[in-house]
Amino acid sequence: MRTGKSDISGWLVRPAGGHPWAVLVAVLAATAAHAARTAPDGGMDNAIVVRAARTWLAGGSPYEDPHFLYLPSAVLAAVPQALLPGAVLRVLVPCAVTVLLTLAWACALRLHRVPLGSRLAVLGLTGLALGFAPFGHLVRLGNWTVTATVALPLALLLASRGRWTGAGVVIGAAVALKPLLAPVVLLFLFAGRWRALGAAVLVPALVSAAAALAMPDPAGFFTHTLPFLLHGDDGFVRLYEASPAAVLPRLGVPPALAQGLAVAAASAGVLCAYRRWRRADAGPLRLAETGAGLMLSAFLVSRPSYDHYLLVVLPLLLAGLPSAGSVTRGVWFWIALVPQVPGLTWPWLEGERRRAFRDAFTLCVLAVTVARQAGTGAAGAGERVPGGRAPERERAPAAPF
Repeated sequence: MRTGKSDISGWLVRPAGGHPWAVLVAVLAATAAHAARTAPDGGMDNAIVVRAARTWLAGGSPYEDPHFLYLPSAVLAAVPQALLPGAVLRVLVPCAVTVLLTLAWACALRLHRVPLGSRLAVLGLTGLALGFAPFGHLVRLGNWTVTATVALPLALLLASRGRWTGAGVVIGAAVALKPLLAPVVLLFLFAGRWRALGAAVLVPALVSAAAALAMPDPAGFFTHTLPFLLHGDDGFVRLYEASPAAVLPRLGVPPALAQGLAVAAASAGVLCAYRRWRRADAGPLRLAETGAGLMLSAFLVSRPSYDHYLLVVLPLLLAGLPSAGSVTRGVWFWIALVPQVPGLTWPWLEGERRRAFRDAFTLCVLAVTVARQAGTGAAGAGERVPGGRAPERERAPAAPF
């Protein structure tokens, strides 16, 4: 006799009908169209990178802009956009971001062996687009966080199939565009995958070094960007940061104490991620929850840390809903997401510049919820998804430590 959860899991992986897909397409099209209408420059954050590329093409240093927080390789990657007229970017960028977010969801589903034509596939992405505010924020901003959103589930999908070196190359390429996924190199260390670790480190190092030689200020990332990232001394940016190191001082906590608490929380998160990896249960939850734990730990201490960073980990976790033992089976996962429901008004937090407190709540509760997975036996984790494919064992041998 099936349990209620098994019934839900079986329902989620069954094929979706035509109407839900039509709704999804309409929702995604409307999201991209709204962004194109309200963001004439193709998104404020993407515009920063494009402006840096245009500055370089004109012979200047892209690091003259303190808000350009990328490695030199991102400048060259943005050159094709810099050659396009603004009218084209206005439509192209939100459409590209929406497509990449869809691809990220598809990779997360395949990691968890959920069919792409399933009900979860269509309802999950529709729910992210309609019920998770950072989704719309990322499309409107055109932030290059979307590259990390795709790269992490793709890399973990490759790792689950034994292609660890390929996973390292994917992570390295993403870091070369934006250093957001740097903490994932610890996963390769946990797994003892030295070639993958080498690829994840060498790819961005070599590409960025080559790109830096083409810059008028080759050391600009270290002399301008790195100090900004370490100190976060921008009054405007600080209002939108979600890390405890940025939010607690706004509540009267001394900055040094806030930073210390954030470092302690991040360190505990990394330790929990290591324990989660060592549990070595079968199935994809081990990869997904270890990777998500590492990234959430980094977001607790990184400066800056924005709400749309959560999209790097949320598809990974949400796609595991049909699997027994998934973090999504707990109520706190869903409580963490409540502040991100669009249109939900929170007393004293209505202003846009106070939404960082809501983002901090989501980040902290989600980080604690994922960290608890390290010690919850997660009985049944990795079991066959009802109605889906039987999980394949990882081709990789057990972690050496």
